[in-house]
Amino acid sequence: MSISTALAQTAPTAPSAAERVADVELISRDALFGNPERALVMISPDGKTLSWIAPVDGVMNVWVAPADNPAQARAVTDDDARGIRRYFWSYQPDTLLYLRDTGGDEDFHLYSVNIATGEETDLTPFPKTTAQVVAASHSQPGTILVGMNDRDPAWHDLYKVDLATGERTLLEKNDDRIGNYLVDDSYTLRYATRARPDGGSDILQPDGQGGWKVQSDIPFEDSLTTAPAGLTTDGDTLYMLDSRGRDTAALYAVDVASGERTLVREDARADVGQSLTHPRTGEVQAVSVNYLREEWQAVDPAIKADLEKLQAIGPGEIGVNSRTHDDNTWIVTYAAAEDPVSYYRYDRGAGGTLTKLFSARPELEGKPLVPMWPQEIRSRDGKTLVSYLSLPSSADADSDGKADAPVPMVLFVHGGPWARDSYGYSSYDQWLANRGYATLSVNFRGSTGFGKDFTNAGNGEWAGKMHDDLIDAVQWAVDAGVTTADQVAIMGGSYGGYATLAGLTFTPDAFACGVDIVGPSNLNTLLGTVPPYWASFYEQLTKRMGDPRTEEGKAWLTERSPLTRADRISKPLLIGQGANDPRVKQDESDQIVKAMTANDIPVTYVLFPDEGHGFARPENSKAFNAVAEGFLAQCLGGRAQPIGSDFEGSSISVPTGADGVPGLAEALDAHEQVIRK
Repeated sequence: MSISTALAQTAPTAPSAAERVADVELISRDALFGNPERALVMISPDGKTLSWIAPVDGVMNVWVAPADNPAQARAVTDDDARGIRRYFWSYQPDTLLYLRDTGGDEDFHLYSVNIATGEETDLTPFPKTTAQVVAASHSQPGTILVGMNDRDPAWHDLYKVDLATGERTLLEKNDDRIGNYLVDDSYTLRYATRARPDGGSDILQPDGQGGWKVQSDIPFEDSLTTAPAGLTTDGDTLYMLDSRGRDTAALYAVDVASGERTLVREDARADVGQSLTHPRTGEVQAVSVNYLREEWQAVDPAIKADLEKLQAIGPGEIGVNSRTHDDNTWIVTYAAAEDPVSYYRYDRGAGGTLTKLFSARPELEGKPLVPMWPQEIRSRDGKTLVSYLSLPSSADADSDGKADAPVPMVLFVHGGPWARDSYGYSSYDQWLANRGYATLSVNFRGSTGFGKDFTNAGNGEWAGKMHDDLIDAVQWAVDAGVTTADQVAIMGGSYGGYATLAGLTFTPDAFACGVDIVGPSNLNTLLGTVPPYWASFYEQLTKRMGDPRTEEGKAWLTERSPLTRADRISKPLLIGQGANDPRVKQDESDQIVKAMTANDIPVTYVLFPDEGHGFARPENSKAFNAVAEGFLAQCLGGRAQPIGSDFEGSSISVPTGADGVPGLAEALDAHEQVIRK
């Protein structure tokens, strides 16, 4: 026997991810992915009423309570399906509004609720109509402006709608392919935007004769970083986010009468992001920039001390959810990567008093949540990829953001792709870290927020340089000792799902396995089935992806489609899909599952008949993540909480590959038996 053979037989085996994390308390999927206890806390403009969304029989609904007595809360909506996740107060006393679709179809209806009488009105009661809220007015509190596409599915006409009766009055019939309208407080049309065939757009103003004239143009290269950002209440000042003549988008204040522009804030690292506006005047008082983390800066000295007081809550990030009309009371959010969002009431008088109201997920207090570490990773051609690393506590004992030993890693890819990853609490990052995995989220080229050059560098680069950036980030993690090249999974939703499929087809040896959630597999059919009301954005899609209306574009899209290379898949794949998805239709998943099964390539396909683009119902989210947890444990060796009762209340079905995940087939049988009873 050789010395090397003897050593190999006697040397201890390296502990698995599950063994390394075994001493860390396991956080239940219910605590991570179930309904929050409360979310979206706001205060009414008159300061009399607090509101939030919280479960009623497991379904998220809107609750209200006297501002001085939250304990007297009561639900004022009665959704019993997917739940309500978007609501806001009108300027009409005791009247709030919310949006709700059916089964994830994104045909959102706008409803008003009188919290005093309980009367509820569907303000857009038309089939196959997606409501777009355009404006609410201080001076006309009983009405709201809404875009509706019931006449023409591709374009929204503009209506003034009575909040009490639902009666609508046509203000503008959209025969001019208007994408967005901008009005002043009197509901007078002041500006609009219209997309051009070259991928750019025009900013329009009324011409005084019932039509429109071009006020300025936005070139294609600036189209994702330049747009009107609002008017002051008096209509005298237009705010513009603008990257024309520069790289990052800056905020400008434009005098409407003279056209004179004043720079409000710029940052060479990143685009200007959110703004705080005075509730009465509409004047911008503070703006944020998010490079590695979000940073707020006061524009108006009157709130500088307020922001400083709020930022002193802790080292995390703050936000302002709502403000009373008299500006005496704010509802503030505070969160950090290891600290889910908490809500505070901030009374500005007498030096400012902060009162903690609620934590969104109190069941996570005291649990072993981990930090998130911003990183600047260099791509092979020298671009800076702002990324975020989360490490399991078992691999970072001193919490310095550097791995003590390599662990399996999940490359978690954001959707869009014209979006970005940011610092903050993430149920997915915490879940994966708790199971023993590092998580890396990468702002690859094409992501937004880092200037137009970085965004435009993604044009024509699906499964090209955008994917190279992901591979470069994985190599960084390997070089940094975070993981090893054979222990990396890729996972994501929407574009992140596409990236997962691309990872297993274009670079089949780069990843150990993949989890695709509502990801497109065929770019030609994806662009051939977009919702009709995406008409104003369609030229953007074709310029940035490829044009299926031309032979050259169709060939390019075919070449960059994972479906074309489905026979190259050699690693385990889990697919999740909503049957009602209007963006990435079920056929996108069906096509690649069919191609794989035809080639005898194993795949596990999870389908939800009552979901759309992502899984909104917590029962379905928990069910899918229970499957994903078992799948990743089998692939990467992390620990897994048994599926148990996590299918309860879910609509989960598994058309293909139930035997590909440990315990899945048995859990499905048990679930079906419960349903039959």
